[in-house]
Amino acid sequence: MIRYRELCEDEISRELFQDFIRRQRVEQCWRKEEGKWVIKPDPFVDDWSEEDYQFLVACLKRTAGTGGFVYAAFCRGSLKGFASVEPEMSGGEERYLDLSSLHVSEDMRGKGIGRELFLAACRWAKEKGAGKLYISGHSAVETQAFYKAVGCVEAKVYNKKHVEAEPYDCQLEYSLQV
Repeated sequence: MIRYRELCEDEISRELFQDFIRRQRVEQCWRKEEGKWVIKPDPFVDDWSEEDYQFLVACLKRTAGTGGFVYAAFCRGSLKGFASVEPEMSGGEERYLDLSSLHVSEDMRGKGIGRELFLAACRWAKEKGAGKLYISGHSAVETQAFYKAVGCVEAKVYNKKHVEAEPYDCQLEYSLQV
């Protein structure tokens, strides 16, 4: 049975992720070429190093500690998914709140956890007055299929910070007015 709950800053630590498996085998990715989205072969395995986990913990602690949202899924007491939304509004009239992370452990993908985490992030962002969620999403075909399935579309206004940090990510938005 999966249990979901919001996390506070002092609960977030490296140990929280001891049973979390980030691993994602990628074969194809979306790329924007000459203004059109195309699928390109780009095989690799995406995983996090210890340094990546330390950075993630620091980011999630900052999000929770500054009034943002960190929501998690647990199975038998082990973290199996999480989402975070930053508290700062951006995008002018678009009123974006940034879905800064959404990850499901490899051993639990395909069970609806990602959708539940996404919907919780949407509810929280809407309560905070956002018009849309902004997502800088991994360009893997499977990741983009998930975002399309939940109703995300290409962002009207790109966040320059995200584009510079992850130039191959797909910049997406989700309207909270739906």
